[in-house]
Amino acid sequence: MTFRELTALAESTVSMIQRKLPDVLRSLAQGLPVVYHDWPSDEILGDEFDPDILGMFVGAPHGLENAGSAEVPPHILLFLENIWDCAEGDRDLFAREVKLTYLHELGHYLGWDEDEVAARGLE
Repeated sequence: MTFRELTALAESTVSMIQRKLPDVLRSLAQGLPVVYHDWPSDEILGDEFDPDILGMFVGAPHGLENAGSAEVPPHILLFLENIWDCAEGDRDLFAREVKLTYLHELGHYLGWDEDEVAARGLE
């Protein structure tokens, strides 16, 4: 699949997920940009993340956006080629992994740490 095709499928999946969220979460989710990359860059990875990372939340969690003026605006990064590799080229598996990764990162935006995200089945 081309990156353009992966992006279209991921955008469609994220949009469908957002429509199914409860009203309170839907408005927060729709206001949070999602940026689609093919692979994570070295700058994004730094020393902290593995090259096969599927997604990442960047910025301050909801409610803390103004705590640091130098912060980048909150947004979610999805690394579509890594997700496609994880799904072993299966479109349905790709859509499911996009869903899980997006919800995982949305959880971080909501202020949930890794344990709270895992407790909700989003690991």
